[in-house]
Amino acid sequence: MRPRNPLNIGAAARAMANFGIRELMVVSPYGPVWQETRSAVGAEEVVTSARAVESLVDAVADVPLVVGTTAGSRRNLDRELIPLPDFPAWLRRRHARGLVALLFGSEKTGLSNEHLSFCHALVRIPTAVDCPSMNLGQAVAVCAYEFARAGLVPARPLRPTIHSSDPAGAQSLEHLFERAARVLDQVGYLKPKSRGATLLRLRRLMRDLELTNNDAKILGGVLAQIEWKIGNSEL
Repeated sequence: MRPRNPLNIGAAARAMANFGIRELMVVSPYGPVWQETRSAVGAEEVVTSARAVESLVDAVADVPLVVGTTAGSRRNLDRELIPLPDFPAWLRRRHARGLVALLFGSEKTGLSNEHLSFCHALVRIPTAVDCPSMNLGQAVAVCAYEFARAGLVPARPLRPTIHSSDPAGAQSLEHLFERAARVLDQVGYLKPKSRGATLLRLRRLMRDLELTNNDAKILGGVLAQIEWKIGNSEL
C-alpha cells in the first residue's frame, strides 16, 4: 500500500523471487517511478509483471482471503492478531482455498484502520518491543521465508476457477458493502457522527461472515430489492 521508495519495492520483489512468490500488486505507489528499482537482481520477472492499481479493492478483487501485516502497537485492530510462526497452521485450520493476499502498509504509516477493515486477519512478526516495525523489504522477506518453509508456496500461483460455493472475493464484498451502506443511509441508520466507524465495522463484519459467491449474490439481490422499494416509495 502506497510505497514511497522504489528501492523498497525492489527489495520486496527480490525477496519474493527468492522464495517462489511471483504475484506483486502495488497500490497507489508514490510517483511514476515505482518500477525503477535497483535491488531486484534475479527478480526481473516479478518486477516486470507487477501491476500498479489505484485502490485496494482493485488489488484484491478476486482474492477470497486477505491478511494484513502490522506491528500491532498503534492501531485499533479489532481483528485476530496471529504471530507469523503460527500463521501456516491458522491457514490450514481454515481450510483456505484459492489465493491469499498478504497486505503490507507504506513505509511511513503502515496500514490504516480503513485498510485493516478489508482484512480477515492480521499477522505480526514477533519483533522486539522497543523496535517493533521492520523495513518493508525485510518484512516481505521474513514472511515469504516462513510461507515457503511451511510449504504454502506453489510452484506457480494459479488463478482458481470461480464456483458459486467458493469464498466471495474482495470486489464482490465491496459492491455488497456499498449497496448496504446506501440502504442504511436511506433508512436513516447511519448517523453523521458515527457513520465512519459504523461503516468500518460493517466492512469487517462482511469479512467475518465468510460469504460464498452464492451468498453474496443472494444478499446483493435482497439489498437491491430493498433499495428499489425505498426509491419507489419516495416517489
